[in-house]
Amino acid sequence: MLTFIRNIDATLVDVFARLSVWFEKPAEVRSYRPANEGWTIDEVLEHIGLTNHFLLILVDKGAKKALNRLAESDLQHELDNYSFGDAKLEEVALHKSFEWMRPEHMEPTGEKSLAEVRAQLQTQLEHCRDVLSRLPNGEGILYKTTMSVNNLGKINVYEYVYFIAQHAERHITQMQKVEREATSGIDQVVREDPN
Repeated sequence: MLTFIRNIDATLVDVFARLSVWFEKPAEVRSYRPANEGWTIDEVLEHIGLTNHFLLILVDKGAKKALNRLAESDLQHELDNYSFGDAKLEEVALHKSFEWMRPEHMEPTGEKSLAEVRAQLQTQLEHCRDVLSRLPNGEGILYKTTMSVNNLGKINVYEYVYFIAQHAERHITQMQKVEREATSGIDQVVREDPN
């Protein structure tokens, strides 16, 4: 497996492990609605799962098309002229680094239980890692799909998988902010009412 693919895999494992921690937070923290009327932590987790679902459809299509192009491509030549990612892809991990209106089908609905969302995210991590293991030699660079987020333009299969990790990272920062606000409010209540 190529170094950049191993790095994507390590990033996925790290980010999804840090996502998993959020399911262990107290219910009052996870259900806290921030003052700006933004999403609760539970809603953020659901949104990540919804977004991953739709991104993985594109990843699977891209992986299949990349493998189909392998026979007619000079993969080594393509790899010799390839460098992974760019600054715009890294920006995806930074909360509020750009404006983007997400599609309605990626909005949390509250219809899934917390356990279902957690299981979905675990399955999605395994799905991402499976895609990487099916494209261990750089085959994923042979097909690109347009990504409108942050004006990324055409990105390859590996960059789509990395986008999934970066998107989750972005929302980990968002959940940290919600948690800080929630716990400062909870601390205030405890100080005011020791019962």
